[in-house]
Amino acid sequence: MNMQSLSSTELFRRDLTEQPVLFEEHSGVRKVILNRPSKLNSLNLEMISQMFSKLKIYEDDPTVNAVILKGNGKAFCAGGDVFQNICSMLTGHWSFGASFYKKQLTLDHLIATYKKPLVCLTNGVVMGGGAGLSMHASFRVVTEKTVFAMPEAILGIFPDVGASHFLPKLPGYFGEYLGLTGARLDGETMLACGLATHFVFSKDLPLLEHALSSVDSSNASDILSVINNYACKSNMKEEELHKRLKSINRCFSRQTVEGILHSLEEELLNNLAEKWIAEAVNSMKSASPTSLKISLRSIREGRGQTIEQCLAREYTVFCNIVRRKITNDYYEGSRAIFFDKDKKPKWEPPKLELVGAEMVDMLFKAFEDDDDWNCLQLPARSSNVLDHARSKL
Repeated sequence: MNMQSLSSTELFRRDLTEQPVLFEEHSGVRKVILNRPSKLNSLNLEMISQMFSKLKIYEDDPTVNAVILKGNGKAFCAGGDVFQNICSMLTGHWSFGASFYKKQLTLDHLIATYKKPLVCLTNGVVMGGGAGLSMHASFRVVTEKTVFAMPEAILGIFPDVGASHFLPKLPGYFGEYLGLTGARLDGETMLACGLATHFVFSKDLPLLEHALSSVDSSNASDILSVINNYACKSNMKEEELHKRLKSINRCFSRQTVEGILHSLEEELLNNLAEKWIAEAVNSMKSASPTSLKISLRSIREGRGQTIEQCLAREYTVFCNIVRRKITNDYYEGSRAIFFDKDKKPKWEPPKLELVGAEMVDMLFKAFEDDDDWNCLQLPARSSNVLDHARSKL
């Protein structure tokens, strides 16, 4: 199409579609809008860099009271752009992926310690890197269209982007359950378990956005009051979660992944009608055995650590994975899902019992003798404006 034949409106619309993140100003409120709907708003380096820069400006601007973070299209954010990331490492060097990951974790840390109210509207799919953006926000609003999951173990990696900080804070061993099985949750269940702070029907989101745009205060209680005007609650989901949690605690309190899987199989024999148990068993049996062991250890260690310690540890493990000197499972999982798409990864080692403690230990250790290795160092910042990780149960 000839550029001269395009009207100014068409040019404006085309320009918007080419911008991966949109930034809007509404009085004292700023909106950060993920704008890559054809890719389910998956994160690339440009998006992460732009968001970090703008959020820093908003945080220091005295005229800004609050920030709204949302996504265009059917997804909030399906995660990082794994395909692009893997390609950069295969054609270049593992440090390319590590550099991207460092910027991603630095953005997650900024959100987790943001000094102004940050309202995340997760209306649609939120997975992986999307959880890193949303689960650290001071207000986490979900809808009936929200679908949450941390399915990294199926890909040959582990729940990261601060998951080892927010998953252990869920009731009982629910965090281990989500991290090891990649189970999907709807919005109401997210509210019941504490992953979300509010449930709002999607039809009311425009009204909520408009109301938030009129808030002339950066006081968290004022923001909370506005959201509460549109929020709903489901006691049925809380009761359902309590019931499921009894079985989850019995199984996922075991000390090892092998013990957890064995307990789930026994639980299934006694509860054949419980579909979620069969799904958990099948998911764990399909996942990378190495990833499962990394995931369990990471979540368990995160229980007693700060957000900074969790992110630094996750960065170390990620770098060891992408270096490919200890495990190749991330590349193999990516091959099976994104490249060849046969969905038949050949994990190595192929069984849980073959993944020794020494191998897992090596993945958690920084190899500073590598010239391309740099540990993650995050700036000292105070806590978020709210206790964002407190469970409702």
